[in-house]
Amino acid sequence: MTAERQHYIDWIRVFAFFLLIFFHCAMPFVTFSWEVKNSETSVALSRLIWWLHQWRLPLLFFISGVGIHFSLRRRSVLAFVGERFVRLFIPLLFAMFFTIPLQVYFERLQRGQIKGPYWDFYPSVWTFVPYPEGTLTWSHMWFVAYLFVFCLLLIPVFGLFKISALAAIKEKLTSTFSNPSMLLVPVFPLIYYYFTLFLKYPEQLSLSDDWFVFLFCMTLLFYGYLLGGNRKFWDACERYRFVFLGTALVCIGALLYGYWWDLKLPKVQDRTLHIYGVLNSVHVWTLILAVLGFAKRHLNFTNSFLKYANRAVYPYYILHQTLIVAVGYYVVQWPLPIIIKLCILVVLCFLVLTTVYQFIIEPYALTRVLFGLKARPMIPAGASDGLATEAQEASGEAERGLTRHDAAKSQQDLKS
Repeated sequence: MTAERQHYIDWIRVFAFFLLIFFHCAMPFVTFSWEVKNSETSVALSRLIWWLHQWRLPLLFFISGVGIHFSLRRRSVLAFVGERFVRLFIPLLFAMFFTIPLQVYFERLQRGQIKGPYWDFYPSVWTFVPYPEGTLTWSHMWFVAYLFVFCLLLIPVFGLFKISALAAIKEKLTSTFSNPSMLLVPVFPLIYYYFTLFLKYPEQLSLSDDWFVFLFCMTLLFYGYLLGGNRKFWDACERYRFVFLGTALVCIGALLYGYWWDLKLPKVQDRTLHIYGVLNSVHVWTLILAVLGFAKRHLNFTNSFLKYANRAVYPYYILHQTLIVAVGYYVVQWPLPIIIKLCILVVLCFLVLTTVYQFIIEPYALTRVLFGLKARPMIPAGASDGLATEAQEASGEAERGLTRHDAAKSQQDLKS
């Protein structure tokens, strides 16, 4: 095959992260609790956001796993760990101490728990008391924290698959995922997590006592690492994309009817939980496969927006929720319909993010490192240096790697 760049992974990553911005812009207007809330809420919007919540982060963890595979093709495990520390752990610490505290400030300001300016509130961060009793929290950056921990925990696996013989076995194993029946096999561990962990460990995003989310997300990241570099897997996603989409839609309909319309989730270990676990696991996995397939079919192209988004998406992610909370604190006070407020919040969020990225983050080496970019201030046209997570690797090395999947390439890769 020709070594042309496969752009659809770029589009998947950008789509998933920009969807996350819409998701958090909608949170002030849904029935669930959040940092800042509108006086009125929308049940319809709540149902949409709940559905998005089921698969948006699983998709990102899968794409992150794809990136890990291709990142390790061109660097040692030790070099990989060092890069993850710089591009994941450093931005995480910076956000926790210097950007996320603004979210806690506006949350407590709206709830009447504090008064006064931000500079009087900010020193509370340095008492090192975790949220909610204190100020220190990773908030939406839990994704980065979990991703960093997953990378560390899976180092032995990554090291083993650097061995040529085991890499060959991995390649042969993943090649079997070329038909829809085999592609449904990975759903069974996800179902098992629902049966055994969903009720016992409800979602906390605290890293400790969060075993359902922890194992669910790490499994999807491992799937991305295992499958994402195999061309037959991507071809199967494309070939059976309508099958996967249809399966996901059937599950969505059943979940809406039985559970999501009134947001009545299983509370006890019974048949209701088992049905929910099967339906939602199949829904999440087949929807991910459908997204991969449709992206491969229709989004293998580039343009100026995609090149910009590749560079900007990670800093956007780091800053977006802080800006949404800060701007949303004022927007929710305006006497306007929910849909107008939501649109205003989305537009203002992107305007501020673009301005901050363009004039504060992108030009300077220090801010680039703090927001997860490589230190160099200038980026060659077409380079994919935007996202410091494994997902960024999926758009760069991963894309180029996918196109060199013939026998000669495989032999060369196994020797490296």
